[in-house]
Amino acid sequence: MQSTEAVTAMDISIVVPVYRAENSLRMLHQELTTVLGGMNVEYEIIFVEDNGGDRSWSVIKEIVAEDNHVTGVKLSRNFGQHAATMCGIARARGDWIFTLDDDLEQLPEFIPQIYEKAQQGVDLVYGVYTERTHRMWRNITSNLARWMFRMAIPNINEHYTSYRCIRRETARELTNFDSPFPFIDGYLSWITNNYTTVQVTHGERVQGRSSYTLGRLFAHVISIFVTFSDLPLRLASWLGLFMSFIGSIWFAVIILGRVFGLITVSGFASIMGGIVLFGGVQLLILGIIGQYLGRMNFRLSKKPLYLIGEEISGD
Repeated sequence: MQSTEAVTAMDISIVVPVYRAENSLRMLHQELTTVLGGMNVEYEIIFVEDNGGDRSWSVIKEIVAEDNHVTGVKLSRNFGQHAATMCGIARARGDWIFTLDDDLEQLPEFIPQIYEKAQQGVDLVYGVYTERTHRMWRNITSNLARWMFRMAIPNINEHYTSYRCIRRETARELTNFDSPFPFIDGYLSWITNNYTTVQVTHGERVQGRSSYTLGRLFAHVISIFVTFSDLPLRLASWLGLFMSFIGSIWFAVIILGRVFGLITVSGFASIMGGIVLFGGVQLLILGIIGQYLGRMNFRLSKKPLYLIGEEISGD
């Protein structure tokens, strides 16, 4: 996947993955323009529409026609937030690349503070929330997922969020990763540990609900575990070893019981219990191995991370 080379000097690029955000885009654009216009920097705004099926692309085209700082990219189908963000990063020309969501939960007013922090010799700055405005179940599951990610990826940047400011050279390295299951913060943790954070306020969502349902969050966690860590395979190996040990003890007890006359009739319950127990463990381990083999197949198929359906620019 090739990145777009810089054609003009640019201080800041703003990359916004867009999914069903027709009602918030104009407000977001207005706030970004106000903040960036007051910073005395050259900037661009890149909206990457992830084919959400609403009027977001029409709104983006209207904004592009009004503002020559804006570029709009529409993906050919829905590829997911991380793929859309990677697409925007590949096209960004700025010395520093900001990524933020389309729903105004990540307030543009903190961009100057984050940008100032980035000038202190780091590769990456995260905007971290003092308090999240999500629902309780979302906060609980997010914290649980973060704990699990730290178990699977020990060197992950602990305070990661999708509100990022990335040095251009660091961001360009992201395009070298070739996986159909992208996780930007996992990639960044491999590229650099020279990062810092800035405390920001978590804004209120402008429209609708988050597209990350409980099912999608669970699938996201499983995908990251299988893609970025061999922990599930190691757990499966230890589980298999443990069950083999239990099975050996069980077998020895049955043999000794038979020899000493403590067991006189073969028990249907013990046989069926053993079949169900060990059969379940075997299927679990096969399922984990199957997940890894499936991802190997996807990667070997060389499917692109995203495909662009349309692109427009105000330049």
